[in-house]
Amino acid sequence: MTWRLHSDPVAGVAGLRALLLQALHPLAMAGVDQHSRFREDPWGRLTTTAGYVATTTFGTSAQARALGARVRAVHEVVHGTDPETGLPYAASDDRLLLWVHCCLVDSFLTTARRAGAPVDDAQADAYVREQVRAAELVGVPTDRAPASRGELADAIDGYRPVLRSSPAARDAVARVLVPPLPPLVALATPVRPLWASLGGLSLALLPPWARRLYALPYLPVVGPAVDAAATAALRGLRGGVGGLQRLVPALREPPPLQDARRRLREAARDAGERTGQTPADG
Repeated sequence: MTWRLHSDPVAGVAGLRALLLQALHPLAMAGVDQHSRFREDPWGRLTTTAGYVATTTFGTSAQARALGARVRAVHEVVHGTDPETGLPYAASDDRLLLWVHCCLVDSFLTTARRAGAPVDDAQADAYVREQVRAAELVGVPTDRAPASRGELADAIDGYRPVLRSSPAARDAVARVLVPPLPPLVALATPVRPLWASLGGLSLALLPPWARRLYALPYLPVVGPAVDAAATAALRGLRGGVGGLQRLVPALREPPPLQDARRRLREAARDAGERTGQTPADG
């Protein structure tokens, strides 16, 4: 299920939604704001995050464990004080790690299902359960990582009293929606309006309470219309990308997934050679 959801045509939108949701925790956002180059290089931050998800999803177990160890080592030296609340934070705090994890899992699952991906409730629970291993990689205790949709929802609800839209969070949203671009790219290509559309869609896909924290009112009449429009746009995007993938075979699966499938075929072939069977023989 992790392979399916993390290679879905709308996975990129899910990643942006996750970042916008994660930014609402003031201590998590303070760590990013004070110890990363997100302001100067938002593209680098996005690329690094995407690379981490790709490796832990499609890489070998050894690659995933090694990357998890590097992330934990970095987290050990990331600590400080949130300037708005005066509260101390540490990136190695499993409460912050769990928040980041829950946002990522919820975003991939919610975005794919709203886009029309054929994922039933049992499969959705299986995805959340698979992601417990991803949580363990960064230091979340196994017994704290949610293993079902219900546990995931409860975990996110448990954070809501401390969530808010800090100045750093609002700045992060602005940089996600309107990231800096080289002048030639900004003026001579449609990258900026296309990216702004994806960022706006990611913002619209946030739950109503999160949109309210970003000072985006959720009115009883307008709110459901916004939700319906976001879902329709997301389904249109998934259908369009899916159609392109069907026309161009090379685009049907991301390279990391192709590499993972190739490893499985090679492992099956090697196992068959050792037992005197071919993979087709079983």
